[in-house]
Amino acid sequence: MQNHTALAALMLGLLAGAAANAETIAAGKFSGGIAGGALPQEWQPLEFKKIERHTVYSLIDAGGTVVIKAQSEAAASGLTRAVHIDPSRYPLLRWRWKVDQVIDKADIRTQQGDDYAARIYITFAYEPDKVSLVKKAKYKAARFLYGDAPIGAINYIWDNKAPVGTVADNSYTDFVKMIVVESGNEKSGQWVEEERNIYQDYKRAFGEEPPMISGIAIMTDTDNTGASATAYYGDITFVAAP
Repeated sequence: MQNHTALAALMLGLLAGAAANAETIAAGKFSGGIAGGALPQEWQPLEFKKIERHTVYSLIDAGGTVVIKAQSEAAASGLTRAVHIDPSRYPLLRWRWKVDQVIDKADIRTQQGDDYAARIYITFAYEPDKVSLVKKAKYKAARFLYGDAPIGAINYIWDNKAPVGTVADNSYTDFVKMIVVESGNEKSGQWVEEERNIYQDYKRAFGEEPPMISGIAIMTDTDNTGASATAYYGDITFVAAP
């Protein structure tokens, strides 16, 4: 009888664990890596043709937890992972990050100032039935010129001076919206836990129902300002709606 009870308890525990796992998607499980070891294989370099100097990303130990460290010296590149996630089912994005300091010369309004000590990209797939006719025409023209591309992206940024909560077009394209999550140096040097509702942010930024999430990326870049920046990225998780 005791054996049957123990087995039943084990099965219930396994089922509960499976249910809990279904509530989250670990997009960036950096803590499962080895300090000094290879970067997670599912995260690939995100590089740009005209930018020769790249940000250096590495796994380090930060107080007993492995995280990604980004070092940028007048450089730009990121790490990206392809995903296929329904933002209506998993609307919440949770992560933690830290910056040594913000970029003094950054300016969210200009291309010359389009640098950020830390940012997280969320890209969205092209689903024609969820796109306005005007945007669809612009997207087709962009694809003709530049090839395959997401229909839109949200950048969650740690800015130098724009107020927290600011939503602005990227200085290069209105297909990308910048959302200021942290600003200034008040929290520099300390880990900050974040949570954003991607579903609501997309609707607020683009005025449309969001399509599927197609990718996620992290990036620390200083190519436009020629500055230096160091940032740290902890685990990144998509969380199901409560």
